[in-house]
Amino acid sequence: MPPLFPDVVAEAVVEVAAFCKCRVPPSLREQVRLEPAVRGRSVTIVELRPPWHPNLGSEWTRLQIAQLRFAEPAGWSLFWRDSSERWHRYESVPASRDLALLLAEIDSDPTGIFWG
Repeated sequence: MPPLFPDVVAEAVVEVAAFCKCRVPPSLREQVRLEPAVRGRSVTIVELRPPWHPNLGSEWTRLQIAQLRFAEPAGWSLFWRDSSERWHRYESVPASRDLALLLAEIDSDPTGIFWG
């Protein structure tokens, strides 16, 4: 039987996209957006902000907020990024097949590690 990773990741992207959409009110979406970015079995929540100066072009600034990685048999694990852009396992919540638990941890951010 082939691995179900593509299906699991595709379902996660839908769930993470919904989380991102709810996190930023419509009135602020010209100033900040959140969206999922996928690479292999990882889904990264990315914050985007418009150029801060008109002479710097039209590229939005991208900041990686949190990363979810899928591995059998545990399911999804949560990672945070340090100032050197290295990812570290977030140890405050165990790996889970229930992505909503990890998204709730990102949302509440009890340690201030994701949203500052």
